[in-house]
Amino acid sequence: MWIREDNLDIFLVPAGLIIMFSYHLFLLYRILTAPQTTVIGYENHNKMAWVERMMMADLKDMGLALQVISSNESAATFLASISITLGSLIGTWFGSSSNNLLINKLIYGDTSPSTTSLKYITLLSFFLIAFASFVQSARYFVHANFLISTPHTDMPVKYVQLAVIRGSNFCSLGLRALYFATTLLLWIFGPIPMVVASVAMVIILNFLDTNLIPLHPYRPPMDQNLVKRITEGIVADRAPEHPTG
Repeated sequence: MWIREDNLDIFLVPAGLIIMFSYHLFLLYRILTAPQTTVIGYENHNKMAWVERMMMADLKDMGLALQVISSNESAATFLASISITLGSLIGTWFGSSSNNLLINKLIYGDTSPSTTSLKYITLLSFFLIAFASFVQSARYFVHANFLISTPHTDMPVKYVQLAVIRGSNFCSLGLRALYFATTLLLWIFGPIPMVVASVAMVIILNFLDTNLIPLHPYRPPMDQNLVKRITEGIVADRAPEHPTG
């Protein structure tokens, strides 16, 4: 064979990482230039419209908005707990099974201690990135909760929109870090499963990240005072006239 088994990691692992990073750079370019073609841009468009409508609702209807944001906050907190738990398990596994002969026999590639250490450190790094991203996501959702529940204020809608969108984006970043960690997890069993998983992951993500639904052109919301005046006028017109005298 023209490539030695010990050198497979040098060629295949960087190739798999380049494939993953190239796809996500392309996805970022699409989000910035043509967000309507991506699911992230489609969802952010709908979330901004949702925040705008909820900020115009009555105080008695704010419970629904707080419930939705709290659900996202709980999901981000749960994923952060999962990430740090998996990171801890990887660290424990690294400390106890670095010389596991059974695993080394199943690997077709470099099984030197330095390469094994690099596998676990890289995998642990992506789990920590996911943990930090989910924590930031929960933080922004908590901030959005404070903003949207502030009574008797002229809070700009853009402030709440920015907090919700940032929370969603950090959640997406955490999920992407978990996708990277999934491919690196297979690197433990050799560079060939890792590069195959990278190609399969890019194909699946390209299908999931592509949006074919056109963005809904939400109409500008009517002014609440105008709606109130129209309603009062209709009620006044329908009110029975009482004869005098």
